[in-house]
Amino acid sequence: MCGIAGVYGLEGIGDAKRISDLLAGAIDHRGPDSNGVYLDSEVILTHTRLSIIDVDARSNQPFMDPKKRYVLAFNGEIYNYLEIRKELLGYNFQTNSDTEVLLAAWEKWGDSCLSRLNGMFAFAIWDKLNSELFLCRDRLGIKPLYFYQDDSRILFSSEIRALLQTGLVPRKLAKGHLEEYLKYQTVHTPRTMVKGVEMISPGSYLRISDNEIEKTQFWSLSQNRPVSSFNKGKVLKNVSTLLDSSVEMRLLSDVPLGAFLSGGIDSSLIVGIVSERLNIKIDTFSVTFDEQEFSEAKYSNLIAKKFNTNHHEIALNQDDFKQAVPKALLAMDHPSGDGPNSYVVSEAVKNSGLTVALSGLGGDELFAGYPFFKQYLELNQKKYLLSFPKYFRNLVAHFIKLKYQGIKGQKIAETFTLPYFDVPHTYPINRRALSDKDIKSVLCSYTGEDSLLHDLNSSFNWQETGNLPELSKVSIAEISTYMQNVLLRDTDQMSMAHALEVRVPFLDHRLVEYVMGVSDNFKYPRFAKSLLIDSYEGLLPDEVIHRPKMGFVLPWESWMKNELKDLCLSSFDYLENETEYFIGGSLHDLFNRFANGDKQVSWSRIWPIVALGSWMKNNKIE
Repeated sequence: MCGIAGVYGLEGIGDAKRISDLLAGAIDHRGPDSNGVYLDSEVILTHTRLSIIDVDARSNQPFMDPKKRYVLAFNGEIYNYLEIRKELLGYNFQTNSDTEVLLAAWEKWGDSCLSRLNGMFAFAIWDKLNSELFLCRDRLGIKPLYFYQDDSRILFSSEIRALLQTGLVPRKLAKGHLEEYLKYQTVHTPRTMVKGVEMISPGSYLRISDNEIEKTQFWSLSQNRPVSSFNKGKVLKNVSTLLDSSVEMRLLSDVPLGAFLSGGIDSSLIVGIVSERLNIKIDTFSVTFDEQEFSEAKYSNLIAKKFNTNHHEIALNQDDFKQAVPKALLAMDHPSGDGPNSYVVSEAVKNSGLTVALSGLGGDELFAGYPFFKQYLELNQKKYLLSFPKYFRNLVAHFIKLKYQGIKGQKIAETFTLPYFDVPHTYPINRRALSDKDIKSVLCSYTGEDSLLHDLNSSFNWQETGNLPELSKVSIAEISTYMQNVLLRDTDQMSMAHALEVRVPFLDHRLVEYVMGVSDNFKYPRFAKSLLIDSYEGLLPDEVIHRPKMGFVLPWESWMKNELKDLCLSSFDYLENETEYFIGGSLHDLFNRFANGDKQVSWSRIWPIVALGSWMKNNKIE
């Protein structure tokens, strides 16, 4: 894992070396083992390396092919590089790295090599002969890649902060995206919270020359998949075979490797596969709290003992977290409603001496692990409700809100008044943070537009998704929104703040493609992720399979009302007094509602705003 950055178009830049130094300095934490730069009259390519596969200095980057035509800056891992290497007969390899294999594959097959890659990656290739820059991002968006374009040049980087550090990208908020951020605790690709900065979409690449930018989608999550099988036994066998293969590939490393272990189904299953299926003893890490209702130690210890792992408990108390939160906010490259959790556990794992950790991220999104999967199928069977007059449905919604006065009731009532019960309309309500009413009460300028609804309507066209199972349509929404733009982005920025690589076996594209084609009859969640559990019958104990779902949740509500209260209010002071976007006193009113137990304003609705204010202040965003 590494950091990459660069500039295409150096005309008017007086000191290109200074710009390259600024880029490298801004992403140095991502790759502390070495850094390098390629610089000519047209382009800067900067690379900071975290050495994992072939730690020899000969594999340092930027990396050139033997003919010196192509220059590569690469962030990520190509897990099947040894297989690809066998196809590159006659190539005189000088290293044992996946970096050299990637460049050799590009030299032989061009952009068609992308279909052969299994991994997580974001990379830049400079073609010196044709003066052409190629920027590419992996299928599932595991690795980030940002870019900025003006009339003179294009800048790109693994992190937004590197772009800002050059002084060539204005530190201005994309104020048109504020409503989306408050509504969904993030903004969705290609949008970011910095004006003019975009994120390259997952499974796509940019081909950039002096005259044009050509954007191409080489893989799509929403394309129709063939029905996997009409035989459940065969489906279960195929799921386990694909996941076993994915986990085994992601154990490839020349440095120490371990696994996050929460004691939930996903992380426990990965540990079980490594230990029992692959017969490898692994280091595992879990977080414990003084507040027992949030601690998962009972379950993580159960799994650690069952599979005889080298288990490490990371004990956190309120003082530990109070000290860690400001550091996590400083490490935040892009604001969101998540992050400090990943920062704390990544720091502890890195301090233990490990450089690579396996994560169960993606299991819920792929195998119907969230309640909304089942709720959507039930709602889909009640489309007859849409035939009732609008005034009647509005009246019913009013009584629903009176009966259920929390966030749940608000969402049920809003769903009842929708014009359609399809994924594009129902899913955004499921993932909503602040309500439209609350957003309108805090913003000086409010439009009521919903960018996510527009995105989903665009991606769910009949030609691509018409034959997909209904649960797979929900997976598309989960993966392309919340997972990619909150979970994956936060995992990357918080783990790489400590130079820790996180690998996600559930996001092997072969497994994703297969499961997307599995029928609802087999995937229906009789209990959470029942298809996944059935594929590994007997591997996990019932206590873990049927435990209450917690996720990785910290005692946020208590901490924000007490130990972290000053930090929250300081962020609100900044947003209300130092920016032009928020109505004076409105955020403090929102916090008071939260502090006084208003069921409509939970901690998870408040924290993204705290993160936004801290991020703007720390990065001097105008």
